[in-house]
Amino acid sequence: MATAQRSSRDELVEIATGLARRFADRAADHDRDSTFPYDNYADLREAGLLGLTVPEELGGLGAGLGDVLAVLERLASGDGATTLAVTMHISPVGQWAAVWRRTGDERLAEMLRRAADGSLVWAALTAEAGVRNTMTDSRTTATRVDGGFVINGRKIFATNSAVATDFSTTARYEDAEGGPRLLLCQVSMAQEGVKIHPTWDALGMRATRSDDVEFTDVFVPDERVVHSLPVGSLDRRVLETVWSWAMPCFGAVYTGVAAGALDWTVERVVRSGRADDPVLQDVIGECRITLETSRAVLHRHVDDVQHGRISAGRVQEGLARCATAKYVAATNATQIVQRLVDVVGGPAFTRAFPFERMWRDVQAGPIMPMGNLAARRLVGADTLGVATAPEHG
Repeated sequence: MATAQRSSRDELVEIATGLARRFADRAADHDRDSTFPYDNYADLREAGLLGLTVPEELGGLGAGLGDVLAVLERLASGDGATTLAVTMHISPVGQWAAVWRRTGDERLAEMLRRAADGSLVWAALTAEAGVRNTMTDSRTTATRVDGGFVINGRKIFATNSAVATDFSTTARYEDAEGGPRLLLCQVSMAQEGVKIHPTWDALGMRATRSDDVEFTDVFVPDERVVHSLPVGSLDRRVLETVWSWAMPCFGAVYTGVAAGALDWTVERVVRSGRADDPVLQDVIGECRITLETSRAVLHRHVDDVQHGRISAGRVQEGLARCATAKYVAATNATQIVQRLVDVVGGPAFTRAFPFERMWRDVQAGPIMPMGNLAARRLVGADTLGVATAPEHG
């Protein structure tokens, strides 16, 4: 494994560039067979990127949110599925690192050290059938027992569950004093009662193996319940950690897939001698401008997070800003790839070329949390001054 040391953003992107080329060579096979890219994960571990967001003093690379977005975009230009999967590790570890810097909690420090040495791989498993994935409620139940809780339920879209050693999840504690509360729990994948169901057979992002995970009487000790909030409320701590990090990270992945599709198309146009065609120049120019728009929105979000502007005001306002960053990037990615179809033509429709996979992969962006419809409604309500839920914390 690479020796942990502080690397510049350019150095990190250079590492990601080499990995993206390697991942691109394997992507078609993993996509066709819907197999998890364990070989790519081995390369990520060897390069030290599983410790990308672990603080230097705990053995990691100490990357901040801006560095992370640059790395994810570059990795995704080679293989979106591998990058989306590892995002479910890199982003939560970055969130835990931010909490550790504020609190110095030794339990978090131990987790982060394990992430740095590659023995811990994280996943965030919160999605459920029939429940909007906004971290406000859950159908998974939590029952109080001596020393903790027993949880029962089933999560869908469990990206990274194929390789995760540990994960965070949500459960509803109905009998809490003062009313039902949503618990945020840490669970080991090796615990008794955790079962993966191989349900994943999707249009795109096939190699993420986002299977279902079922919990049957899984014990969660009190110390592994890291946070709770009233059901149905918008929580400031969840905003500061989960939403502030997850939304731009998802946006960077889809921006990277679109950038890969644009690069592939440009190379094809130049190689075929069509670069002087004004119609193609118009499409390529439009796509480049749209891509830069996504990057600008994501970079502004990073600046807002770093300077505390996301969490400084109302929680709903902060959530709306997080949702906007992801919405712009994910929506722009689908528009870029769709426009490039006019340039690529028939080869865009055949699996003999990588464009077809990229075209399918970006379709996942608008439905990932926060989904496009939910994002527009939230941003619209906030702009109109309508409170969508009580605020907590």
